[in-house]
Amino acid sequence: MDLLAAIDLRDGTAVRLVQGDFARQRDYGDPLALADRFSAGGARWLHVVDLDAARTGMPVNFSTIEVIVDRVAAAGVAVEVGGGIRTRDQVSRALGIGVSRVVMGTAALEDPDLVLSVADEHPGAVAVGIDFRLRGDGVREPAVRGWTQGSPTSLRRVLDSLEGAAIGAVIVTSIERDGMLSGPDLGGLADIMDMTTLPVVASGGVSSMADLEALLALRSPLNGRQISGAVVGRALLDGRIEIEEAVAACELSE
Repeated sequence: MDLLAAIDLRDGTAVRLVQGDFARQRDYGDPLALADRFSAGGARWLHVVDLDAARTGMPVNFSTIEVIVDRVAAAGVAVEVGGGIRTRDQVSRALGIGVSRVVMGTAALEDPDLVLSVADEHPGAVAVGIDFRLRGDGVREPAVRGWTQGSPTSLRRVLDSLEGAAIGAVIVTSIERDGMLSGPDLGGLADIMDMTTLPVVASGGVSSMADLEALLALRSPLNGRQISGAVVGRALLDGRIEIEEAVAACELSE
């Protein structure tokens, strides 16, 4: 299982939002220092999100992302970038600066044909981000545009539309758990692994090594597949998990 150390960007600063709420922000300073810290600790992936772009579609933090990619390239660290990537040109621009994989979220729900076409052009270099809220009726409802709007498209319909495509991964985020350190949504992740044959990356809620180990142990009830990766942010930033320990645990699972 891959560990993806998360760096969220807003106005050039590393931040974390609580449940995707832009009014509930914690600042973590220089994103370049974080990239150096994670790289030195053995991370093989960085998961970088332009939060400004997620809301507006404009790549506000592109220059910062470019510097991060350059800084960690020598250490062989791959960078995955998401937030506001909704056009073919934006994908090409990101991949052109050395980004290993781009995450398309809103576009996957609003223009799935575009995402499938871009994925065919760049096999394995496009991931689909599926972010959801748990409604009162127990349905997991996808959210779009920086989590500011709900989508009428069901999770199963989104996943069915991607089946057989050259998608690198499906990155699944439980919005209620994101930044809350409340543990991952193991049940939801298991359900999603049953819905697709694509690699599934978990995001949201990891607070401890015990949570990470629970993801490592998680298997699809139907086909026995394992989670392919885990995005970890606040737990690393707050020192609840040491990057070296997390990387070692994930590597042992391979």
